[in-house]
Amino acid sequence: MKIAIHGKEFNRIAAPLIARIFDILTEKSATLYVSSKFGEYLKPPLTKEKFNVYHPGDSLDEIELFISIGGDGTLLESVTHIGKLEIPILGINTGRLGFLATISKEETETALQKFFQGAFILDKRALLKLETNKDIFGGLNFALNDFTVVKKDSSAMITIHTYIDGEFLNSYWADGIIVSTPTGSTGYSLSCGGPLIFPRSGNFVITPVSPHNLTVRPIVVSDASEITFRVEGRSKRFLVSLDSRVASVDPSVKLKVSKADFKVNLVQLEGNHYFKTLRQKLNWGLDVRN
Repeated sequence: MKIAIHGKEFNRIAAPLIARIFDILTEKSATLYVSSKFGEYLKPPLTKEKFNVYHPGDSLDEIELFISIGGDGTLLESVTHIGKLEIPILGINTGRLGFLATISKEETETALQKFFQGAFILDKRALLKLETNKDIFGGLNFALNDFTVVKKDSSAMITIHTYIDGEFLNSYWADGIIVSTPTGSTGYSLSCGGPLIFPRSGNFVITPVSPHNLTVRPIVVSDASEITFRVEGRSKRFLVSLDSRVASVDPSVKLKVSKADFKVNLVQLEGNHYFKTLRQKLNWGLDVRN
């Protein structure tokens, strides 16, 4: 089996876990391909296992599993390496529990064994794509979590004229606006008052960031919609983002968000579920009095 691995710089506490991951994969006779960024940290004696190095943009057509080692941010980076290939992603979390990288350090060895035994399903997650009249993000014009338009600095708020399938929705006077997928509903959108959305619900949520009018609330729309924006403001520049990728643009840029034509396949092991992650991450059911 050909397996690709991506991660970020790690501390001494995580080093034995990463070494063990490589040992297990080598024991399974896997051919390993490590991202060039992560490969910089994998020097002996951390791991003596042999691996190939790939660079972002290289073809990963033959990869059968992609392992993300880090947190949710690392997994979002991994999605940009895979692109439209829909390679299954196994997220191993070396920090705190994440919504995407759900395999804890303690569960890692068992999780890898379960994967090789076939005791898993693929949790298919929708992405959004951004279309513009100017090239902003190149081929990486998609996001698993969210798209945002926000003011660039501490200047006055911006006005974001928003349309759904060509029909005028609202002119948001705000610091910005978020279009979130169900996956991203537990991120920036949630912190701005947006709802939690079940991953298979087939929706986007539009959430204003610090709106001037307090009656303006988040709205859930079908992910079959095309959402377009026209931005005005005193500042001549504002920021747009796709997950963690950010660009500064001017009001002449036309912005259209819709559902991407491919999905992200997250490896979900037996016994794990989205609801379980919510309960653990949000401490549902815990009584703070105890």
